[in-house]
Amino acid sequence: MNRDLLRDLSAALAAALLVLAAALVGTAIQHSDGTLHVGWPPLYSTWDPHVGPGTPAAVVVAVAVIAYGPLVAARLPWRALLPSVWGTGTVWTFSLALVDGWHRGVARRLTTRYEYLQVIDRFQDIPYTLRDFTRHILIGSPDHWPAHVAGHPPAATLTFVLLDRVGLGGGAWAGVWCVTVGATAAVAVLVTVRALSSEALARRAAPFLVLAPAAVWMGTSADGYFAAVAAWAVAFLALAVTGHRPRTTGLASGLLFGLTVYLSYGLTLFVVIAAAALLLGTRRLAPLPYVFAGALVVPLAFTLAGFDWWEAYRLLVTRYYQGAGGIRPYSYWLWANLACSVLIAGPATVAGLRRAGAATLHKDLRARLRAPGPELRLALLVLAALLALLVADLSGMSKAETERIWLPFVMWLLASCAFLTRPRAWLAAQATLALLINHLLLTGW
Repeated sequence: MNRDLLRDLSAALAAALLVLAAALVGTAIQHSDGTLHVGWPPLYSTWDPHVGPGTPAAVVVAVAVIAYGPLVAARLPWRALLPSVWGTGTVWTFSLALVDGWHRGVARRLTTRYEYLQVIDRFQDIPYTLRDFTRHILIGSPDHWPAHVAGHPPAATLTFVLLDRVGLGGGAWAGVWCVTVGATAAVAVLVTVRALSSEALARRAAPFLVLAPAAVWMGTSADGYFAAVAAWAVAFLALAVTGHRPRTTGLASGLLFGLTVYLSYGLTLFVVIAAAALLLGTRRLAPLPYVFAGALVVPLAFTLAGFDWWEAYRLLVTRYYQGAGGIRPYSYWLWANLACSVLIAGPATVAGLRRAGAATLHKDLRARLRAPGPELRLALLVLAALLALLVADLSGMSKAETERIWLPFVMWLLASCAFLTRPRAWLAAQATLALLINHLLLTGW
């Protein structure tokens, strides 16, 4: 066994011990005083061993990607690879969701009392509702919003309102939307890696982006949809700063960044990943006027409609501490959130991040930064995503449920798997983890 592989396995083992510690300590805390507000620490889930109609499909997809994924990703023409990644990822996500059955796994997920579909009828007059939105954020306010509606800017809820308006109402269509759109996040990451690093590394990352344990929560969570919007914002920025139709792609990037921060307050941290993309670009300044112009569109539209983003965020912080966020202990979730991230990203990503970190710990790093090679470029990109995730952790506004909330950041960490040797063994570890989680636990999202 070579030294690098031994270090990879050591990193994966350390991550597994972190998860074990989070489970044991969390169970003790939950049994003692119930302050964690999760059923199976550190995940928001309950112990429920089961199989379902999606089980055979999930196993078939896992075996197929493990056996043929690396070879197909290396040989398939680029334009065919991208839709293949999206299609396979969609099937993988749907099959995992259907382990819980159609109703419990897809159609009902976005209709619970915390979710967006609970308030569709309150958006009959959209301009009025936007003007009135902040009046219903705090608990104790008249007809206060459910947790997820209050916890996000109104573009999140408005997405499902518009789906309902075009005849795609109800939990089933909402779930299908989140899975099919969310699966494009993997494509956006590949486009970015190819533009900023190399096509070879993007191809090596492709099977890992398909077979990610994160798919357990991508189906069906609105955060999967948010992940895709944020990922495409970065992808278009990467294309713009590397000279690919900089006006068009810069404008598209700005539009999507503007939408991103009106889908989730926490995704303002994508500025860290955007900054990395900008610094790695070869034409950094030329597209920026178009990016900034595009980024003004969505905020301007919501502001003119009467929604005050800053006031809403201030009220959200108060609302957060009115609920479980004010009870859950920061001292536990500060590190247990990272255990959740291990379960979303999988052991392969832990090993990949170790290699990414090693790529930056070089005695000639300063000289290499002047003309970074493809591997260093990819390492800097994924480490920027890790930095954004760590800032979210330190903020204290993400105590628990990060297996769902941090999906947008984790999609970028998966790209670090391009550094790994023996991809089939690591893919098998990823698939095994996803299948075990989905068949042993009933996840909350």
